Amino acid sequence: MNLLAIDTSSNACSVALEKDNEILDRHQIAPRRHTQLVLPMIDELLADSGMVLSELDALILGRGPGSFTGLRIAAGVVQGLAFSIDRPVILISTLAILAQPWLNKGYKNLVAALDARMGELYWGTFQSDNQGLAIPTSPEVLVAPAQAGVPFAGSWTGVGPGFAAYGNDLPILPGLEVVDDIVLPQARYALGLGRRDYQAGLAVSAESALPVYLRDRVVQAPTKPEKIQ
Repeated sequence: MNLLAIDTSSNACSVALEKDNEILDRHQIAPRRHTQLVLPMIDELLADSGMVLSELDALILGRGPGSFTGLRIAAGVVQGLAFSIDRPVILISTLAILAQPWLNKGYKNLVAALDARMGELYWGTFQSDNQGLAIPTSPEVLVAPAQAGVPFAGSWTGVGPGFAAYGNDLPILPGLEVVDDIVLPQARYALGLGRRDYQAGLAVSAESALPVYLRDRVVQAPTKPEKIQ
């Protein structure tokens, strides 16, 4: 399959292309520069692979959770490209993308955590399926650090900058070892997940390629004061 994956859910602008089982990618830590970088990165990958956009079978969107602005940028780019060549889109969790390289290394139970700001975490737990690809073991949540937990006892491996931001505020979780609190989602790890879900019939149309924020509101809207009788 020929697949293009885009993830701008964090401070990293990350794009990956798979052509006939060969993977090319661009990954740059560049806060607030995603709009300037993402399209040139895509052009570079297509040029390096000798492909044109219409040769893609599908596009993969790192659908969140993550930065509101970053998710909208990726969704807009993916929707525009998918519309232009009439191709479907596969929506992949950014927490699953974060967990996948550690599952590749043989870790069994993964906790992926991103800093959601406002004193909260994006938190997801994962294991491998029979293809070695991430599947959730509990629903992804937006959670205060003190309420974060794992779905069952055992040895767990923690990854992601949520641990750097709130590690001291997390409850003691027996068996949890944090191995990397800096790593950010990389689009190359969305490719296998996207291929699996495409083959399972989970691709959607371009207009349905929407981000998953988990948080419904960025700020608390002021309430209207009650009228005193």
